[in-house]
Parts: sequence; C-alpha cells; structure tokens
Amino acid sequence: MAYRDLDFNLTDEQKALRDTIRKFGAEVMRPAGEKLDKLADPKDVIAKGSALWDVFKTYRELGFHRRGIPKALGGMLEDMDPMSNLLIGEEMGYADAGLAISMGACGMPFAYAALFPNPKLQELARAYAEDTKGELVGCWAITEPDHGGDWSLGGEDPKCGPSVRGVLKGDEYIVNGQKAAWVSNGTIATHAVFHVGLQPEKGMMGQGLAIIPLDLPGITKGKPLDKIGQRPLNQGEIFFEDVKIHKDYMVITPDMGMMEGMGEYILAGANGGMGVTFAGLAKAAYDEAFKYANERVQGAVPIIQHQNIQLKIFKMFTLVEAARAATRRMAMYNAVNQPPSATHAVACKCFSTETAFQVASEAIQIFGGNGLSREYPIEKMFRDARAAMIEDGVNETLALSVIQYL
Repeated sequence: MAYRDLDFNLTDEQKALRDTIRKFGAEVMRPAGEKLDKLADPKDVIAKGSALWDVFKTYRELGFHRRGIPKALGGMLEDMDPMSNLLIGEEMGYADAGLAISMGACGMPFAYAALFPNPKLQELARAYAEDTKGELVGCWAITEPDHGGDWSLGGEDPKCGPSVRGVLKGDEYIVNGQKAAWVSNGTIATHAVFHVGLQPEKGMMGQGLAIIPLDLPGITKGKPLDKIGQRPLNQGEIFFEDVKIHKDYMVITPDMGMMEGMGEYILAGANGGMGVTFAGLAKAAYDEAFKYANERVQGAVPIIQHQNIQLKIFKMFTLVEAARAATRRMAMYNAVNQPPSATHAVACKCFSTETAFQVASEAIQIFGGNGLSREYPIEKMFRDARAAMIEDGVNETLALSVIQYL
C-alpha cells in the first residue's frame, strides 16, 4: 500500500479476520474471477468442475457463510460485530465484486428463514450453516421483466404491481409468472427469497414474501445471462407455472401490514451491501493504477513522476477514501439502529459504484493501451463497476426512491 491504513482501532481478532478474508480474496476469489470472466459461454461458469464451485466451497469451509445465521442454529451471527462484517464485505469487493454479490445472495433465503418461528424454515437455516460443500445456494427472486426499479417506486398503484401472482386456494398459493434474467444465482439456486403479488389492487403494497425451494413442480429456469460485466456472477430467469406453495412458507402477507416498513429495510440492506462492496472495488482499481504508475517507464522515468499522473492518482485516492469513509459510517450506523437509514445506504450505493467506475476509468487512462488488454485486471474492474450502477436498482431511480426519507 502507498499510504498508512487508517483502521488504527481494529482489535487483534478483527485484524486476523481481515487478513484471513484478504488471503482468501487474493488466493481464491481474484484468480477464479479472472478465469471465469474469460469464459465465452456463461454456461461454462456454472459447469461442474468450474472454479466457481471452488470459491463457494472454500468460502463455506472458512465458515463465512454462517455469519447471518444465529448461533442457536449453528451460525455465528452474535459473534460477528459490525466492523468485522464490514471488513469482509469490503475485502470481497476488492477481490471480485461479482463473486462477492453471488456469495451474498447465496445466504439470503437462509438468513431470512432463521427469522421466523417455523420449524421447517429453522431447519433450513441450520442445514445451510452446516453446508461446507456449497450444495445449498440462495437467490433473491424479486426483479421481473416489466418490473425493475419500480419495486421501490410503485407504492399502492394497482397499475404497478408484481406480475408474478399467487392465489390462495385452501392451504396453498398457486403461483404463475416469470422472474427476470437479472436474478443473481438464478439458474443455480436451490432456494429463493421470493416476492409475489397476492393482492393486485394494492400494487407493490399487495406483495407477499415467501422462502421456497426451487425444485417444486412447475418451476423451471432459463439460460445463464451473457453480459459485459460481473461475468462470474450467475444470473438468469425463473419461471412459475401453477406452482403450489404451502401457506406456511409465505412468511409475509399484505394483511400483516409489514411491506411498507420492509421497503426501507430492503433498500438499506441491499444498497448498504453494494456500497461496501464497490468501495472495495474502487480501492482495488486505485491500487492497480498506483502500482502500474510506479512500474511503467515513459520519458526515461516511471510515469508516477509526471505531474499529470500524480494529479490523477491523488484525485482517485481522494474519491476512494471518501467512498470508504461514507460506507463505513453508514454500515456501522445501520448495523445497530432500527430502522436503518435507507437514504444513507442508497447514497453510498450510488457514490461507491460511481466512484468505482470513475476510478477504474482513470486507471485505464493511466495504463494506456495496456488498460484495454485482458492481460491486466483493470478492464474487468471497469466493466464490473459499470454494471453496478444499474444493478440492484438504477442509481437515478434509487435516488428518487429515498427522497421521502430525507
């Protein structure tokens, strides 16, 4: 590093944790991400024997997947302080943002399952905590072909509600519809946190939330999405045709009056995580540029000695440190306060992703022609950062969604 680490108050345990996840990132995540990124067919990313499964397995063996599960169910939730969680998220974003998102989505259904006093769901959470082979994979099945950003803007407008619908018949909901190709882990997931319209007349406020296995009769999956950025992150469609979901798995219904409040929690959780992840990516892009500027010789001296490069480096440094500081302040606050601040989370998501993109773009300029080559990691970071300004909500739409909370 070119500058002193400002985490002067980390405990010995937190430093050890950071070093462990940093080693995992450098030795497992980054190399696997670069290898997976270069595969021409996204089907090869998820094929048996792919490096993707090595990442999943090693992550599980280290036990990091258990941090969202309570100790009573075999997890380590109570032992994971907010700073430790933040360090893990930032280091994983530094290593490979797409894989970081994949592993984050992996745990969502199981962490949610642990929240509800349903014996089957509690056992599902326990099974995930015990899984060291990467056999249980989760996803967040929310986005639809005609509903993306308006999940946060739709409100009670009946013209703007979920297209995937469920109708209660006896003890089961009969579900029909399609989730979009942007569902992270969509084609490899075994379980989902599933958003479904139950009362269409209430728009987005008429949705329910279920935790379901994805091997139910009537569920099929599309092909893996081919995209320019975050290629190691599997994404794909999920189709529902007369799928029967027992009402016990519908953990939130419109009649509970929880969806309006849930919106703020969902915005804070998803965007807070994205902010931390891409502050990590921004730092990675900066580090690559700084290292290259000290190695590349032009005009008989390393280019770091040219003033125009020095000015670029300093501006990049300033942006990265601002993004890291903002996301850390937000993450630490939201970890211990209820309700969390959705406004700060969205602001950090927008700022971190835009910072990552700007820093990666400037890094390519410093690399010159080499920055366009797949031999160097910076062009991948640039593509990964570009995807993030749309991912989990287009930045402009997200900004409009939290104006009400200012």
